[in-house]
Amino acid sequence: MRIAMWSGPRNLSTAMMYAFATRGDCGVWDEPFYAAYLKVTGIDHPMRAQILAAHETDPDVIARRCAGDAPGGEPLFYQKQMTMHLVPGFDRSFMRSCENVFLIRHPARVVASYARKREGPTLADIGYVQQAELFDEVAGWLGRPPLVIDSADIRRNPGAALANLCAGLGIPYSEAMLNWPAGGHPSDGIWASHWYGAVHRSTGFDEPEGPLPDLSPPDAELVRQALPHYERLAAHRIRT
Repeated sequence: MRIAMWSGPRNLSTAMMYAFATRGDCGVWDEPFYAAYLKVTGIDHPMRAQILAAHETDPDVIARRCAGDAPGGEPLFYQKQMTMHLVPGFDRSFMRSCENVFLIRHPARVVASYARKREGPTLADIGYVQQAELFDEVAGWLGRPPLVIDSADIRRNPGAALANLCAGLGIPYSEAMLNWPAGGHPSDGIWASHWYGAVHRSTGFDEPEGPLPDLSPPDAELVRQALPHYERLAAHRIRT
């Protein structure tokens, strides 16, 4: 089984990749299309040159690998996919060979976290519009909404949330998913040194999050634009 987990940045996505990597039956791939996205769009991101040098930039090659076997031949293949990386014109046919799941997080938390790593985020940077479009595309061919899981539910009760997700995927749940070694994972992209500091210090999911953060007026406006897309997907989330 191939599991494509679609989210924007700062959505608990790396922790989820680590959770699946601890199962023992699952190979993982960290943001397959990141380098291709940077090359095609020309966007300036931290470590851009290093990412382009270290990772595959041909989207057709990446798409074929996404439709193939897990890196170590494991029965499960977890792909940590960023919604904004799948730019128009990239081959999406591989998605039909995957179980597509949508990982969401309240945009106020995403914007606050993202802005600490890269200044001046835009709506396109945080992936909500692209996530909603992909959700609709998958729902169209499935004839039903695909699985949606909210990071707040994971943080509130990781065991229940992951057990329900595994049930929705039709795979066994493993308590091993709740913990991982500190210090990162061999499958991390080269960008991990900039983006993954907190999760590298962790050994499991953090405690539930507190109140929504206070934001500057520009960031609050960005949240206002993203919120309808988040709320539409949240209506379909797996309940715990």
